[in-house]
Amino acid sequence: MKTEQLPRIDTNSVLYKKILPHCRLQAGEIWNDPEGRHRVGCIDAANIDAITALLNNQKAVLAVHDPPYNVHVGNAGSVQLGKTDIEHYIAWCRQWIAATIAVLAKTAGLYVWLGADQNDGFQPLPDFMIMMRAFPELRSRSFITMRNQRGYGTQHNWMAVRQELLYYCKGNPLFNIDAVYTDIPKILRGYYKTIQGVKTENIERSKSPTIRAGNVWVDIQQVFYRREENVPGCYAQKPIQALERIINAGSLPNDIVLDFFAHSGTTLIAAEKLRRRCYICDNDPVFTEITIRRLEHFRETGKTGWQYKNPFPEIAH
Repeated sequence: MKTEQLPRIDTNSVLYKKILPHCRLQAGEIWNDPEGRHRVGCIDAANIDAITALLNNQKAVLAVHDPPYNVHVGNAGSVQLGKTDIEHYIAWCRQWIAATIAVLAKTAGLYVWLGADQNDGFQPLPDFMIMMRAFPELRSRSFITMRNQRGYGTQHNWMAVRQELLYYCKGNPLFNIDAVYTDIPKILRGYYKTIQGVKTENIERSKSPTIRAGNVWVDIQQVFYRREENVPGCYAQKPIQALERIINAGSLPNDIVLDFFAHSGTTLIAAEKLRRRCYICDNDPVFTEITIRRLEHFRETGKTGWQYKNPFPEIAH
């Protein structure tokens, strides 16, 4: 069985140091897409001035953030390995939420992926949700759960198979209801009813082969190394299908979609496929490089990732 050629990058200091000299962005720098659609910045999400420069005086109609949460947050908002206390983490979140609001249009959507550690008081999710009440510009709209096909856990607890996604609105943004129909009914059975003496279930009675997605997503495949979209070296990668659902629901072609935590560049790839503009950043030059390379790789090959191959072929691991 073939496995990934790169281990998780952010926990492997030797590999990280090998990759760093091959990164085209340094702190504070911005890469402009030669096709004029996207921008990638190596900047701090909590720095409003840097975020404003990334947007180039434009406004985004949609933001989708996936902040790290098992990390140490420094005094200046820098993110490093090692867990920080919840008070400092929430103070950091407050900064990048303020930066997000500053560059969102008057009517816009905001989605935040955020975990709930069942071994640590379900942090940081509850404190983050309370913190968000301090921003009157944003209204809470939905609490979405995406189910993983593969879970983790012990023999003494329920297996953890969910990812949490919070949805907020600024003003009254677009919600394209026609864009969020799925094949969920094909996998959800039940709701039996007898009609003319014949016992039927909901799939048979449905007049449509699809149903609008609710706030529990069970039809999206988790990313793992056998999938084409997999980016070796990245951890907890979000599926492109999930980002496509969000982007289709909350934006139109050529709109700006914002992402402050690029990581594997999934938001950028989804935006490219759907003909949106993506302004995306990460404070780590390695992950901004992965994001740019993934876009270039997609445009050259049509492939959304590397599966288990190496996105840094110049690096011998």
